[in-house]
Amino acid sequence: MSWLPGPAWLFCPADRPDRYLKALTVADIVVLDLEDAVAGSSKELAREHVRQLVAAGSYDRDRTVLRINGTASGEFAADLDVVRTLGLTRVMLAKAERASDVESLEGLEVVALIETPAGVVAVEDIAAATNVVAIMWGADDLVAGLGGTSSRFADGSYRDYARYTRSRCLIAAKVYDRIAIDAVYMDIPDTAGLALQCQDAAAVGFDVTCAIHPSQIEVIRTAFTPTAEEIESAQHLIDSVGTDPGVTTHLDRMVDGPIIVHALRVLRRAGRTGA
Repeated sequence: MSWLPGPAWLFCPADRPDRYLKALTVADIVVLDLEDAVAGSSKELAREHVRQLVAAGSYDRDRTVLRINGTASGEFAADLDVVRTLGLTRVMLAKAERASDVESLEGLEVVALIETPAGVVAVEDIAAATNVVAIMWGADDLVAGLGGTSSRFADGSYRDYARYTRSRCLIAAKVYDRIAIDAVYMDIPDTAGLALQCQDAAAVGFDVTCAIHPSQIEVIRTAFTPTAEEIESAQHLIDSVGTDPGVTTHLDRMVDGPIIVHALRVLRRAGRTGA
């Protein structure tokens, strides 16, 4: 995985360039959105704002992912023309449904957004595409595609279809060494629920959670940051037994390969979040 930025990403509508510049000051990556965050009547205006940001030198190519409309959308061709004309290299493809969708974006690094039933079925093939750098899943478009109306129970926990999709996308991403991005948390004031979801995301191997509001950024970053005690414990383990000890003991506990991997990942997360 050659590209692994910090864990707190933020969606920002492309027709609001003032918000984009503010988003860059707080988020690890800004997902500048030409898709759902922009009304149909404002799509061309949003594309023009992207052109203006690039022309002004305000578009941060290292820390921006441009979300473009899906290949079946009437907006896809115009979005792709902007990408090619401006020489942008990193996009998020909405509603990715087959490997050919991302393979058609030759020369681009693609964050594939899995948010349709067809996308879920094809996620392994999509993740295997050589220009895919990350896999994200989305609950709400998916439940709409299933003919349903709700991705969560009243207590905030995911319904079975969402847990299945989340797990499948995570595993596909890890099989092919892609960044695994967890879905957004729609209830903006519920920071406690967001924190719990992000803590679980970090524990099971997700690399990123996307925010939809700047107030969610620090909640996400904190949840992905190991505690001082976790960092100290991981570092002490590595310092004591090394990275290839076979089976041994440390502080009266058995240590083998997987335990070493867990410790190294704690230290890697700490490095990504600046802990």
